Amino acid sequence: MLIVGCGAVGRKIADAALQRGVSVNCLVRTEESARGLRDSGLHARALDLDRDISTPLDAVGETQVFYLAPPPPDGQRDPRMQRFLAALPAGTKPRIVYISTTGVYGDCTGAWVDERRPVNPQIDRARRRRDAEMQLLHWRDAVGGEVIILRVAGIYGPGKLPLARLAKQTPMVSETEAPWTNRIHITDLVSICEAAMARGRDGECYNVSDGQPGNMRDYFDRVADLFGLPRAPTISLAEGKDQLSAGLLSYLAESRRLDNRKMIEDLGISLRYPDLASGLEACRDQT
Repeated sequence: MLIVGCGAVGRKIADAALQRGVSVNCLVRTEESARGLRDSGLHARALDLDRDISTPLDAVGETQVFYLAPPPPDGQRDPRMQRFLAALPAGTKPRIVYISTTGVYGDCTGAWVDERRPVNPQIDRARRRRDAEMQLLHWRDAVGGEVIILRVAGIYGPGKLPLARLAKQTPMVSETEAPWTNRIHITDLVSICEAAMARGRDGECYNVSDGQPGNMRDYFDRVADLFGLPRAPTISLAEGKDQLSAGLLSYLAESRRLDNRKMIEDLGISLRYPDLASGLEACRDQT
């Protein structure tokens, strides 16, 4: 197994694989990150995908590749994916599971969205992910490798909650103006990644969420109440244009409800945290 970009999700995939006796190699951006992984018993090396790779990746004899590395922070393309695919040794035909984003659908004005909906990325962050998807599918057609794309909703879990934002009392729009949002607990995401590698259909995309959409205001309020923090001050969306970050505003500008039935049925998934209430309770118990 090869994991490209071994952060929180990758570490959990790697640890589970090691327990099954699977050999795991990891590629990360910095030597510091690689050293930390090696100290945990993993095979890891640094590879900066922002630079050209002069020789083929000799570590890619693996048939299973989890590509979890994000695109660069700007632009509409993903040159990191381009460099990775170009560096695969000739004749290598791995099975690649790629974590993309539901942002490739763009704003759907609150409609239910399944995988048949045409993509319509409207911000560069989503355009970069769509570019990576297309690169993978073109690579698949050219060399005969296998690709499974996971379009993942907002990830939450221990260490992935807006506690610092709530502590700073960063404002949030009212529930009437907050868009529909979708989430998946990190524990379930790891299981879904593993199931996609084992049972995902080659060339297919899967929406990854718990199938219980809510809205951003409700999410922030639930986290605040559960952890004994004051709820975020309420502002209007118009006021938010001057007070909220560009990143948060981009999320507030898109509304969709994800249909996850294809994921459940194709991958044989039984979610450990099928709704936000159960997932947040688990976060509190593990914090």
